[in-house]
Amino acid sequence: MAKRANGFNRTEREGVYKAIFTRRDIRKEFLHLPIPDPLLARLIRAAHHAPSVGFMQPWDLVLIRDPVVKEELHRIAEKERMASACIFEEPRASEFLKLKVEGLREAPVVICIAVDPTRGGPHVLGKNSDEDTALYSACCAIQNLWLAARAEGIGMGWVTIYKKADLRSVLGLPPHLNPIGLLCLGYVEAFPERPMLESAGWAKRLSVLTVLHFEKWGKKRDRRWTLLREEIKETLQKKAEKPDRR
Repeated sequence: MAKRANGFNRTEREGVYKAIFTRRDIRKEFLHLPIPDPLLARLIRAAHHAPSVGFMQPWDLVLIRDPVVKEELHRIAEKERMASACIFEEPRASEFLKLKVEGLREAPVVICIAVDPTRGGPHVLGKNSDEDTALYSACCAIQNLWLAARAEGIGMGWVTIYKKADLRSVLGLPPHLNPIGLLCLGYVEAFPERPMLESAGWAKRLSVLTVLHFEKWGKKRDRRWTLLREEIKETLQKKAEKPDRR
């Protein structure tokens, strides 16, 4: 009988799931407290240890503390926020403008993460079949950073409301880099019980059953998956009776 790889103990497992379920996209709850460099170093190492297709490690991180630079980032985000409001009809446009969509000035640290599509050369293992694998890999780095930050009690917000040309200009990014996020980091008084957009009534979390298909697209039932489906339904029922507010 093959030996199974060792899993985490119960306490360790609960820690992983707690980070996943209590992670929040933070925009306005930042405290004016510096992030110690040893802690920030752990977060950066966590991001850099993300999986990547062909081990290309396509991310570059620009670390920002300068208030002048953060003010410039806020300016380009605010310009795009106003432009974005035009795509909605009333009352959605007014509701959008009331939302806090970035905390670039308030966060003690901002990290720009950019994808280098040339990293690893022209023939990266696994990339020839899908050019977007560099992007997928960098998103894994963001998730690593996010979960590590939550475990450390650091809030993080992923800001994407900017024109990439504006961001390249502010940060002096080479034209081949693809900036995919401004990550706002800082201590918070408390993590919200629910996602901000859910609390604001902007959107609701979908039931996991709505996104599941069995064996083929659109097949919502299959006898081979009956037990799993029933287990999920039972879990959802328990949550409805006693919301965990995560």
